[in-house]
Amino acid sequence: MVSEKEIEQIGQTLVDSGQPLKGRFRALFTLRNLGGPAAIEWISRAFGDDSALLKHELAYCLGQMQDERAIPVLLRVLQDTSQEAMVRHEAGEALGAIGNPKVLDVLRLYSEDPVIEVAETCQLAVKRLEWLQMRKAEPSTGPYSSVDPAPPAPEEDVGKLREALLDESRPLFERYRAMFALRNLGGEPAVLALADGLKSSGALFRHEIAYVLGQMQHEASVPQLTACLKDAAESPMVRHECAEALGSIAKASCLATLQTYAQDEERVVRESCEVALDMYDYENGVDFQYANGLSKLQASD
Repeated sequence: MVSEKEIEQIGQTLVDSGQPLKGRFRALFTLRNLGGPAAIEWISRAFGDDSALLKHELAYCLGQMQDERAIPVLLRVLQDTSQEAMVRHEAGEALGAIGNPKVLDVLRLYSEDPVIEVAETCQLAVKRLEWLQMRKAEPSTGPYSSVDPAPPAPEEDVGKLREALLDESRPLFERYRAMFALRNLGGEPAVLALADGLKSSGALFRHEIAYVLGQMQHEASVPQLTACLKDAAESPMVRHECAEALGSIAKASCLATLQTYAQDEERVVRESCEVALDMYDYENGVDFQYANGLSKLQASD
């Protein structure tokens, strides 16, 4: 049992902007794993930080905790147009992940947000909540423990799922369902089908593809993730997720790229590479201090 004083020490590390980012991330994921009102309070305090990457991860963790006590702060972040798009998007996704239909009206309102990534995220969150209302139960996540923005499609044919994934005339929710079905199937054909999605239009869609490839931790996706990270014209939201995915895959083929782009001009990319290098060390047994499931990219633990 962790004492209140210990939680406070972890929380102080999280909110201390003078601490190295990797240490603050460790504190964040430790609080996520501990759960409870004190952990939520400390995570909520950090939304005043100037790191979009950190704030994005705060919202992600609050959604994964599925604790309704986090709803008020997530609503504030979603509604705060001074927050970065990737932070507001993650707050919207987190509200969908928590699963309480009382936020449907707000999510429907922000489904028309002028920031396309926020609007699409809220549209997906509405669809997820409506799906939950019809079925009264959380969808299966297969071998993964993450709370996803869409339930996996029942289809098990990789070719048909790839077709659905890449068909931009289909509703986004349907394409996301194909995405998570491919993730759950696993194997190189599914990985390569998903990697083709990195060429699709829509930064939100491409960023989710990168996240899923990070969860799968399959080396077959390294060339495509690396190419996206190296593309300076790509959305920082996508590049950052590619960096974290490479850190999760943690093969030797990822290391030089992450070291190079840890000096990138784009702050969120630079910081993501810093965190990814820490994950790389953890996955390769360099650092045993990481708590189990400390990273978002280990949502399959």
